Amino acid sequence: MKTQCRLWGMRCYLCGAMDATKDRGEGWRNRISPFLERLGIIVLNPCDKPIELATEDDNSVERRKEYKRIGNYDSLAEEMHAIRVVDLRLVDIADFLIVNLDMDIPACGTYEEIGWANRMKMPVLLRCAQGLNHIPYWIWGMLPKENLFGTWRDMKLYLRYIHTEDEVETLRRWVFFDYTQMIPKVSIEESATVFVEDEE
Repeated sequence: MKTQCRLWGMRCYLCGAMDATKDRGEGWRNRISPFLERLGIIVLNPCDKPIELATEDDNSVERRKEYKRIGNYDSLAEEMHAIRVVDLRLVDIADFLIVNLDMDIPACGTYEEIGWANRMKMPVLLRCAQGLNHIPYWIWGMLPKENLFGTWRDMKLYLRYIHTEDEVETLRRWVFFDYTQMIPKVSIEESATVFVEDEE
């Protein structure tokens, strides 16, 4: 019997607080990524965006802090607008979200990204650092209870279930495209040599 590999080729956006964290949100993202990659999932990490625009490295963070300190709000708004556009675009192209919610750390963009993905009815898997009982009431009304977790282990077990079980409950959110059919038919090098022929 053929083993299911439903998550292969899917894109997962890693959603969670960055500004108010000690490590800019890199720690948990770096820890969960290898597991996802072993399932064949493409990780969309806002700490390591696949684009040069809207970086959030040490230098850019310090620059934005300086903008606030000196009251250069025009430059601050311009940079943050670009970051918001890129991060929400990453949510757009994701197949599902993994959210790390720590109730002790203020979050802002996280809630917009959850709402954005929820309106598209994509799966939003949320882990609360303090446990299920600490997930805000509103979230229980937004997301299926099956997608709320108190531990990373429970979320990983759920992902394994979705990935390999013969039959799964889609919750009218999981959509399993065959990404093997969507791989480009030419290499990057070949695509650079394409020219437009004259019309006959």
